Amino acid sequence: MGFKCGIVGLPNVGKSTLFNALTNSSKAQAANFPFCTIDPNIGIVPVPDNRLDKLVSVSNSKKKIYTTISFVDIAGLVKGASKGEGLGNKFLSHIREVDAIIHMIRCFDSDDIQNVNPDVNPIRDLEIIETEMKLADLESIQKRLDKKNRKNVEEVQIQILEKAMSLINNDQDLSILNEQYEKKDVSICGLLSSKPKLYVCNVDEESISEGNKYTNQFIEKFGEDKTLVISADIENQINDLGDEMEKKKFMEMLNIKETGLNNLIKKGYDLLSLETFFTSGPEESRAWTVTKNCTAPKAAGEIHTDFEKGFIRAETVSYDDFIKNDGWVKSKENGKMRLEGKDYIVKDGDILNFRFNT
Repeated sequence: MGFKCGIVGLPNVGKSTLFNALTNSSKAQAANFPFCTIDPNIGIVPVPDNRLDKLVSVSNSKKKIYTTISFVDIAGLVKGASKGEGLGNKFLSHIREVDAIIHMIRCFDSDDIQNVNPDVNPIRDLEIIETEMKLADLESIQKRLDKKNRKNVEEVQIQILEKAMSLINNDQDLSILNEQYEKKDVSICGLLSSKPKLYVCNVDEESISEGNKYTNQFIEKFGEDKTLVISADIENQINDLGDEMEKKKFMEMLNIKETGLNNLIKKGYDLLSLETFFTSGPEESRAWTVTKNCTAPKAAGEIHTDFEKGFIRAETVSYDDFIKNDGWVKSKENGKMRLEGKDYIVKDGDILNFRFNT
């Protein structure tokens, strides 16, 4: 399934620079003026996974296919966006289409890069964006709960929308909806403020290792679990180095242990409760993304809907056993392959082969 993250933030905080770094492209404009991203740029990026390389070797696969993550660079919002200011509602609508939101926060001083506000204040900047999303949600909720439209809304969605309106009016976080209701029902409601969030503090080179006063203030308020400190400019410089050894040396010089992409993927998987299973054979070895606690038939459905509909059972080997036993044949011979049924919960790293009726 992969997942789609929308990068949002005020103008000139480094969204397009980060997008270019994450997707290793120059697709997004990165100019020093507000609203240079007129339409969302979408980049699809393979998710690095060393386990897949080993599976290709063990199975002697002709192809290696990574699972993917999509990044969407959404134009800079401003105060009043919900009322059409800046680029307005058109761009708020793009946020509804993503699985998670990456809030890009400016945490650096610079006389060379314009700031839409008079000073650098990451907490205030985040509050502006979140307020605009809540106001947009409130307008959407009121329209859907109007007498004329209410009859077309399912009862569970009415409950969620009424609860969301209460939370917004009391200035509370809508993410609590995902704990109180089924995530698929919350997702159908299309509420911007209910989407899982990651915070990316964009810093200058001097602040990469230790952060700075802005990142310290931000992390003190919002915590480390959902916050990443990244220099979008440095990430771009890393990508410009073609040789892997050069990249490694450059990162070591700056005391960077992981690229921003790898860190974002790890945080994103944790945030959305995702994990990976594999299929592996002579033709291809492939990684697939599913949510945690996914049943075997649902996992089969990620490959093809017919696999889910006609599911019989799944031949299953753990990743470690598959590698130790040099693939399917010896895993079966040594009793490491299991036949799992419809209630089996797929585990991260499982190698699966589905049996199904056509």
